[in-house]
Amino acid sequence: MRVPLSWIREYVEIPAEATPREVLDAFVRVGLEDEAIHATEASGPIVVGEVLEFVPEPQKNGKTINWCQVRVAPDGATAADGGEAVRGIVCGAHNFKVGDQVVVTLPGAVLPGDFRISARKTYGHVSDGMMASVRELGIGDDHDGIIVLADLGIEAEVGALALPLLGLDDVAVEVNVTPDRGYAMSMRGLAREYANSTGAALSDPAEREELRQILAAGVAGDAADVRVPLSISDELGVRDQQLAPVFAGLVVTGVNGHRPTPAWMAQRLRLAGIRSLGLLIDITNYVMLELGQPIHGYDLDKLRGGIHVRRAKAGERLTTLDSKDRELSPEDILITDDRGPIGLAGTMGGEETELTDDTVNVFIESANFAPISIARTARRHKLPSEASRRFERGVDPAVAPAAAARVAELLVELAGGKVEPVGQIIGSVVPRDEIAMPASLPATLMGVDYGADEVLDALRAVGCEVRVDGDTIFARPASWRPDLTSDVNLVEEVARLLDFDRIPAELPIAPAGRGFTREQRLRRQLADVLAATGCTEVMSYPFVSADDVATFGAPEADTQPAMKLANAMDATVPYLRTSTLPGLIGVAHRNVSRGLTDIAVFELGRVFRPEAGKRYGVDSLPPVGERPSDEVLAQLNDGLPPQPHYLGALLVGERTSAQPGVRAVKFGWQDALELVHRIGAAVGAEIVVRQGRHVAFHPGRCAEILVRNTAGVERVIGYAGELHPEIAAERDLPRVVGAVEIDVDALLAGTDRHVSAVVIAGVPAATQDLSLVVREEVAAGELRDAVVEGAGELLEDIRLVADYRGEGLEPGTKSVTFALRFRANDRTLTAAEATEAKEAGAAVAAERYGAGIRA
Repeated sequence: MRVPLSWIREYVEIPAEATPREVLDAFVRVGLEDEAIHATEASGPIVVGEVLEFVPEPQKNGKTINWCQVRVAPDGATAADGGEAVRGIVCGAHNFKVGDQVVVTLPGAVLPGDFRISARKTYGHVSDGMMASVRELGIGDDHDGIIVLADLGIEAEVGALALPLLGLDDVAVEVNVTPDRGYAMSMRGLAREYANSTGAALSDPAEREELRQILAAGVAGDAADVRVPLSISDELGVRDQQLAPVFAGLVVTGVNGHRPTPAWMAQRLRLAGIRSLGLLIDITNYVMLELGQPIHGYDLDKLRGGIHVRRAKAGERLTTLDSKDRELSPEDILITDDRGPIGLAGTMGGEETELTDDTVNVFIESANFAPISIARTARRHKLPSEASRRFERGVDPAVAPAAAARVAELLVELAGGKVEPVGQIIGSVVPRDEIAMPASLPATLMGVDYGADEVLDALRAVGCEVRVDGDTIFARPASWRPDLTSDVNLVEEVARLLDFDRIPAELPIAPAGRGFTREQRLRRQLADVLAATGCTEVMSYPFVSADDVATFGAPEADTQPAMKLANAMDATVPYLRTSTLPGLIGVAHRNVSRGLTDIAVFELGRVFRPEAGKRYGVDSLPPVGERPSDEVLAQLNDGLPPQPHYLGALLVGERTSAQPGVRAVKFGWQDALELVHRIGAAVGAEIVVRQGRHVAFHPGRCAEILVRNTAGVERVIGYAGELHPEIAAERDLPRVVGAVEIDVDALLAGTDRHVSAVVIAGVPAATQDLSLVVREEVAAGELRDAVVEGAGELLEDIRLVADYRGEGLEPGTKSVTFALRFRANDRTLTAAEATEAKEAGAAVAAERYGAGIRA
């Protein structure tokens, strides 16, 4: 929210010497966030000039310029730049006449965009300055002609400084308003915050007696006099909330929309971030910024019958002010007349009844609408607006009539209108319930010994009606504070107004016996191990496409159901991920495209794995205003799909770069399997690797990863190997990309061992090799398990060292060689004992797979 200082000074006493930085600091002290300071970029001698004469001079290029004589200082005086009082200036605009007062930028002036003014020769003349347009001064987009002060209702002495006349000497400070404090999205609310911060005197612009008089005059007629009857229908229900608790409508006739917006108003709107759109629209925007109440004006002559507030019906459509035809939802709140929808309540008006410069009679709508409904409408139709931003945060229902009166006042003052006694106000503000708070609660929660009187004063300062009964404070929040619903909210307000700096900065002492759970500790251990191997942890968005679900969701395509979002941020990725690999591939693609070709990344996060045939979600959501019960929370949790923790890793490019005497080594399936074994070792799991198949992996270089518990039960927990070359090519990655994906929850559930140090024996080991000839389809891992089982406890280590296929073997067979290491901790083994253990292992392999010892 941008706050022009000249504007807010009308409602709160800000010292004349206060700098913008000091004003921002005052807002920060009461919990608002400072964003920026905005001031005009124009500087130097910019003055009021009077056109004495001009001569049109056609040019060869078809353009006609005017050679003008302009007085820029009173007779006998020196101009602001120290030069002559009358200047010759070349001007290409034609919207002025002799005697007009214009804005002249003299040599030495600097305009927005660092455009420096100097005397220069052009079109055969030396132009000693420039007559400025709105766009050149940075106060609008109009560049068709120069600024004529009379068109803005400004009269001034020749030679006077022009920037103050145009409001360009003003400065705006910008604060970030949190969603729970919608009242601060107005000059009225921010003036109150400044007063709370500094103790400055405050005058509420909504409480002016003039507005009460206008309102009384505008609704003075009886029921028969009402020009536009108002009605509100809640027939479809709004979860016990009224569609519009308060609706004020006033009629102003005889306005002149062709009058220019006063310079002071246009400049304040510009500094507040809203461009000028014509006098009638500017007035409604001005009041919205002033009082925080969005206003909509209708061309009264275009209305048909009365104004009705209701929910949309299925199939209804509306063309909004942006000329877009919109299909309406039954959840939308509409403003209608006898012909049908004429506006999306609280969001955007309709095209048929919009205000234009030709509008003569105006119907002013100032209403309070259901915040949740407005927020959903704005998102549904992708129509964020200044009005919807305020309504969804909560607008003071009590200010609606005053805002209507303020618009009427400005229409009379600036557009020459007349308030007619044919308006109407329906609805009323329902008093808020009292909140009970133990008097000691602020001190207990904040750790500050607050005095009883200062607590009460702080609550009154935020608009609460306060009474004390014994040790309990009862506070009734103001209508403009819908966020105050419990005693802890009141404590927050006390702490905010009584200075956050009083809260002691002390770290709490953690209770004994608490810490990470086993699963949390082991997950962090996994991340540490991967980081220690040189992998970089990343986080990716959990949104994926239907193709990603089919490719990465399950070993076989199209077998894993997925959760589709009803309101996806990007329609191309509407599903919640069932795998971490799509996000990692996106990270790899982005880095490779930017020249980082050698990367090893991993992600440890949740995936969403709904069960086939099971319905998720709930039939209705609980109300927002209260905490759901434990039963409701349990139902909500039951409506969520399983969300296990997955660990994915991607290895791209070279593991070892080429150096003198060292050849480059690329990442591959071996590195992926090495990561898997390190993961298993980190948590004390026995990892089993088997030949596998997954549609996202290379068909011949994919391993199925299992975890084996102490009971010998095995469970598949993931896959490792190389990414399918076609997938790598589609994402512009190298042909060989190592990939790993592990279900961490399944890994930890299958881990019932403890990591322990390896005992280093003090006796020699006996080593032997074992070469077995088996059919080609027998996996080396399965053969290894058979040898381990048969060799018994003496076998300390076994490694696969060779896989030979070719000459000397029968077709369809292979020779698999293992290096075996035997050891007994209590004695030195003999060669015969080692040979006997080796042959026992070979016997089990022969029994299971028909393996024979190769000579």
